[in-house]
Amino acid sequence: MKPPTCLLLDLDGTLVDSAPGVTASAAEALRTVGAPVPDAPTLRGFVGPPMYDTFRHVVGLDEPAARAALAAYRAAYVRGGASAATLYDGIPELLDTLVARGLPMGIATSKVQDQAELMARRFGLDSRLRTVCGVSDEAGRTTKRLVIRECVARLRAGGTDVRRPLMVGDRAYDIESAAAEGIPAVHVRWGYGGPAESAGAVACVAEPAELDQLVDLLHHTETAETEDEHA
Repeated sequence: MKPPTCLLLDLDGTLVDSAPGVTASAAEALRTVGAPVPDAPTLRGFVGPPMYDTFRHVVGLDEPAARAALAAYRAAYVRGGASAATLYDGIPELLDTLVARGLPMGIATSKVQDQAELMARRFGLDSRLRTVCGVSDEAGRTTKRLVIRECVARLRAGGTDVRRPLMVGDRAYDIESAAAEGIPAVHVRWGYGGPAESAGAVACVAEPAELDQLVDLLHHTETAETEDEHA
């Protein structure tokens, strides 16, 4: 594996612990449409993938009910869910180190675009990133794969070298969506996905500092290989 030229970072479960607000908002949304609320472990699994897909395929709502639940979820999240989020320990230091390395980064999240931007500004992440890309119904960007594709396009348009992007996320959905775009992914173990969700990842890291160590290792490995070629 070559060192990445840019990073695509998931938000929920990777940079931010948003589970309390997401699960509470999802429970409120289900009650609003008269659907049963799952137990806490099941609700925790709602964090990460697009909420509409979860309402449709995990909860089993029909399309009209899922749309209504999605609208109720977004309203509840804006009212109070977002304020319950916190940054994971070590994330600001990790991002500062990667910025110092000159590694461009963008957020690629299943969170709605305006909510993702608000979250990035709230935690001061936006100053460390080239772009924040989320789901947008208006733009037809409704899947993680399309979000990843758009994030890469924005980075490219801004002059970033996107020859070797690397996705960083905590759920199988991140890894699979990146793979569909031909992009390798690193699985982070501090988020919401269990060990089984690392299948298909090129590497796993247990804490933020390990991601920087991985980037550093890849850089030094490439440098050593280049020196050997010219020896």
